[in-house]
Amino acid sequence: MSKTIAIFGFGPGLGMGTARRFGREGFRVAVIGRDEARARAHVAALAEDGVVAEAFVADLTGEADVGRVVDEVAARFGPIDVALHSAAADMSARSASTLEVDVAALRVPLELKLYSPIWMTRAIAPAMIERGEGALLFSSGLSEHHPQPYLANFGVILAAQRQYVRQLDLELRGTGVYVGLLNIGVLIGGSRAQISVDEHPELIPPGLELTRMTNDELGEQYWRLYTERDTVELDIGFPD
Repeated sequence: MSKTIAIFGFGPGLGMGTARRFGREGFRVAVIGRDEARARAHVAALAEDGVVAEAFVADLTGEADVGRVVDEVAARFGPIDVALHSAAADMSARSASTLEVDVAALRVPLELKLYSPIWMTRAIAPAMIERGEGALLFSSGLSEHHPQPYLANFGVILAAQRQYVRQLDLELRGTGVYVGLLNIGVLIGGSRAQISVDEHPELIPPGLELTRMTNDELGEQYWRLYTERDTVELDIGFPD
């Protein structure tokens, strides 16, 4: 029987690259996003590559919606074997400096990069633990490992997300459920962030050079985490 990967916050960058990589191994893909038209377009693109996929619509910043879409995916495809939380915010949500960070500035990163991964985990992990197998994968960025004041609010929340993932890894060892975090320090080919930076280079501070990587190369890194399972974290594209 084919396995299923559910990608929460599916986008044209990381989501598409990971879906193609797992799809080549026979995985069915649950394309989960807020915009139905975009999700269906991603499904159509995957079909051209021979990947079986289906679109599911959910607002990942709402706990009830996360739980609902998990049930819908399971009803359509059966147990979720791999769950990837890859949701990312528009660059307009960033704080330009640490001194500008206030409670309001933390709302978007909190909901998207901490609350939402926790809701996904709570909705999916119990069934994986009961089966004794599965994988929970997460995405992070540059600003937690290498502080970037122009991404100050996200750096604060990504640090909390990282600690959550590390604790989750410790608690799930020996259950058969793998936990993996990809810390991404690159501009991902095809992503909305890459398009924004290309159209508006002033979004990046002068002198900061960001490495670029294709979405397929990023998908390969998630496949490496899933298959090798020799580390809970993998850093991609970070400066020396």
